[in-house]
Amino acid sequence: MRYFLPHLACSTLLCLALTACNTPKNVATAPPDHEVEELTRLMTGDFNSTAQSLRDSAFFDIRLHIRPIWPQDKNNRWLYVEQATATAQDKPYRQRVYKVERDTSGKLRSVVYTLPDPQSKWVGGHNNPAIFDQIKPSKLGLREGCAVYLSKRSDGSYSGGTHGSGCESTLQGASYETSMVVIKNTMLRSWDRGYNDKKEQVWGSTKGGYEFVKEQK
Repeated sequence: MRYFLPHLACSTLLCLALTACNTPKNVATAPPDHEVEELTRLMTGDFNSTAQSLRDSAFFDIRLHIRPIWPQDKNNRWLYVEQATATAQDKPYRQRVYKVERDTSGKLRSVVYTLPDPQSKWVGGHNNPAIFDQIKPSKLGLREGCAVYLSKRSDGSYSGGTHGSGCESTLQGASYETSMVVIKNTMLRSWDRGYNDKKEQVWGSTKGGYEFVKEQK
């Protein structure tokens, strides 16, 4: 900010002219990360595992909804994720916020956050993403060690998973959980499993991941 002494003050017109002369005409902006944008697009949509559940009774019919939120944040890509059985879609068993980004080492990842009071306030948020304008990202709870790291494959899909045993879980006697993910244009495969301290699986599918087909609008 410039401060002018009274005897050196210029006219309004001259000030505007000087400001215009000193302002760069073309301000450089960081180019978009095309892989982050593409990955966000592939993850966005309504998915179901109906076909898989009909083929194999070991899998439930699950509905998965993923929507972008906070579009006003031009520097980050946020997604709201809601997951429920087909017969109880008003009672989701998983609600998360993902932040899709490239970390400082250059790797793509989906960072996982929890929401405050998810059951009472955010159910059905995929149908009304503007509801999340009521909170700020700083109010989310980071799930340490639960980020999913992804790499682009030759067929254009993305695949990867969590690293190590740092994603804490206490569900059904587990001490940590892992996740393996494949994301394609028409489907998303997710294999989540919980393990106890002896590295024995205590929850999750033992036959493979859930195959969520993207519903075409």
